Amino acid sequence: MPSSFPLSAAAVSFRGVERHFGAVRAVDGVDLDIAPGEFFAMLGPSGSGKTTCLRLIAGFEQPTAGHIEIFGETAEGVPAYRRPVNTVFQDYALFPHFNILDNVCYGLMIRGIGKAERHRQGREALAMVKLSGMEQRRPGQLSGGQRQRVALARALVVRPKVLLLDEPLGALDLKLREEMQSELKSLQRSLGLSFVFVTHDQSEALSMADRVAVFNEGRIVQVASPQDIYERPRTRFVADFVGSSNIIEPAQVKAWTGIDRPASLRPEKIALLAEGASPAADAITLTGTVAQVLYHGAVNRVEIATEGGGRLLATVAAAFAAADASGAPVRASFSRRALHVMEGP
Repeated sequence: MPSSFPLSAAAVSFRGVERHFGAVRAVDGVDLDIAPGEFFAMLGPSGSGKTTCLRLIAGFEQPTAGHIEIFGETAEGVPAYRRPVNTVFQDYALFPHFNILDNVCYGLMIRGIGKAERHRQGREALAMVKLSGMEQRRPGQLSGGQRQRVALARALVVRPKVLLLDEPLGALDLKLREEMQSELKSLQRSLGLSFVFVTHDQSEALSMADRVAVFNEGRIVQVASPQDIYERPRTRFVADFVGSSNIIEPAQVKAWTGIDRPASLRPEKIALLAEGASPAADAITLTGTVAQVLYHGAVNRVEIATEGGGRLLATVAAAFAAADASGAPVRASFSRRALHVMEGP
């Protein structure tokens, strides 16, 4: 990906970076710039290269080829402890025999900071993550969300320039994960640090990140804002991996638009027309039958078997009658502007 600002101005820069494990190219020619103060997400399926890229930034791995800079300084060959970064892991890696304050202060102790000063800094870090008053507890006395905050405080107390987060919310239940997403984003904004967040969860990446890099097979297939990743996917892989999408084949897209390339059509862009209702002037309208209706609380997901033999997935308000809907005739309508033409084929 071409740089959008000078190399030396980036918090993290990759140029032609590769990492091989035998015949496996875990990272295969990655070019990347992460801006200072940016919340940057690396998103992709297992084995796509995102975690290896995070480990290359951290210094846990060294590149087979290419060049990495962190705030303008060459990173190749620099050990992890000499880099201005720190990592929060999914398993937290807290010392069970240390109290919370000593867990947070461990990095400062290794650096030779005196007990009084490191405890002062440790209490400040715990206050940032809303754990004041829990300094004397042990990790086993905390909830999963509280342990995650301790791990975050321990990473922040050494004042890194870049904070690396390796699926840190993966062990939390859904409600707590959503709460921590909001808190992490607020904390990042208040600190002004570059956060690099690795996840396979699309909702996490879209809700928190300023920009998202989508990885597949060791390469970045798209880097953009969450809105662009979702609304304007470049490839079939991005459209299919990030959320749900109807992939319209090139022949049908050509019939509708004259462009011989595939298109992405998000399910929520499709309306189901009531009997006798007229579609909008620029709309494309299809007829078919309801194949099935899946209840998702506030919405229903309706699978439509079109008269042309295709399948179309629509997301509609839960008021849509789910009972006895299977086999019912239906008209689906969407704006031509809802079709996003992607790169071929």
